[in-house]
Amino acid sequence: MEFTLSTRREGAGTVVEVAGDLDMSTTPRLRERLREVVEGGTRVVVVDLTGVGFMDSSGLGALVVAYRELRERDGWLGLAGVRRSVRTVLSITSVDQVIAIFDTVRDAEAAAPVA
Repeated sequence: MEFTLSTRREGAGTVVEVAGDLDMSTTPRLRERLREVVEGGTRVVVVDLTGVGFMDSSGLGALVVAYRELRERDGWLGLAGVRRSVRTVLSITSVDQVIAIFDTVRDAEAAAPVA
């Protein structure tokens, strides 16, 4: 599956939709996109991982860095549509205890604080 990223404004925040595997070769694109979104002033970000079937430690690292950058700016990061294989990585590393995970983008948006 080809790796793709798309970004759209939704309500008070931004949704970054990811499709394809998140690994060493694709994660730099996600990292850069998240940096652009955060530095552009967005305080609420939902990463839609519905189309991601595999994520390695580099993908995990990109999400953690984005979470930290948003927290430093009083922002919020949520993950949506996380498949079982990716959820396992988040669980084993306890990242699911820090970054909120939701079934759908709509659920994440409803739980996000008002920016």
